[in-house]
Amino acid sequence: MRAMQITRITSVLDDPEPLQFTTNKPIPACQKDEVLIRVSACGVCHTEIDEIEGRTPPSHFPMTPGHQVVGQVVEVGDARNAHLLGKRVGVAWIYSSCGSCEFCLSGRENLCPEFRATGRDANGGYAEYMNVLADYVHPIPDHLDDVSAAPLLCAGAVGYRSLWLSGIANHQNLGLVGFGASGHLVLKLVRFLYPHTQVFVFSRTPAEQDFARELGATWAGGIEDAPTERLHAAIDTTPVWTPPVQTLRHLLPGGRLVMNAIRKENSDLSIWSSVQYERDLWMEKEIKSVANVTRNDVREFLKLASQIPILPEVEIYSLEEANMALKALKQRKIRGAKVLKI
Repeated sequence: MRAMQITRITSVLDDPEPLQFTTNKPIPACQKDEVLIRVSACGVCHTEIDEIEGRTPPSHFPMTPGHQVVGQVVEVGDARNAHLLGKRVGVAWIYSSCGSCEFCLSGRENLCPEFRATGRDANGGYAEYMNVLADYVHPIPDHLDDVSAAPLLCAGAVGYRSLWLSGIANHQNLGLVGFGASGHLVLKLVRFLYPHTQVFVFSRTPAEQDFARELGATWAGGIEDAPTERLHAAIDTTPVWTPPVQTLRHLLPGGRLVMNAIRKENSDLSIWSSVQYERDLWMEKEIKSVANVTRNDVREFLKLASQIPILPEVEIYSLEEANMALKALKQRKIRGAKVLKI
């Protein structure tokens, strides 16, 4: 089968082919409790850049990345899962967890010490086929085509978790810091769940700011701009440190900053030296990180997306163009989400 693979740690921009294309990767065997999926679409996520560049490296090489996977079940490993044959399903970042630790038993499987990630710890969807545990696939709503469904499995689901962790309520002010795949889906979600909440978008480019206004943002400006009102909560989806540090000063007393990023590109934390306790953190302000997603996050969000409905804006690439998509993402050439059509 065809696949794009991570074979080494390298730079997405400096390396002409950070992913290696192959046409002879074996179709994976379907083991007990697994299903084999023929992949039709896979979203492109900044986390793939973090994997390639070594901030959250693959567990082994070569690794097939991709964790926003949509496809059809074409084989099952045992009779228990025969009902899934022919079904259209999705696979998200959570590939598996132990199921028995204190985190799994309390509904926080995203914090499981044995958490395995799709496309990092097990081969993902930048390929024609992949296998996955049957308990970790998600039914795709009928109204969604495969390409539209793919970004909902990560950008949408982790955005949904971020919104829940923010504690935002109707009539409050929410900041979205960065406006890519996840941010534009969160804005659509907020417009439905909290119609009287004002959304303030901070982004790097005028094109992203215009896009945010098109989708109903109250205000859109640059990363360093001050919003017209202070914020009850903010969600940071940027890959760098400066934006969340600057956002702290825009929070109201008791405000919460949620950082939706598995890794930041720059490990230099010197920017935090600019934080002034009285101005930026005092008055019970909070900073909270988002770690992965649970299966429940994915399924709840897909249900909501079907009800609203939410359709992401997408840019389509072929499997062989995955490097082109990743380079564009690294260069912040973003409008909505990028999806590989397999």
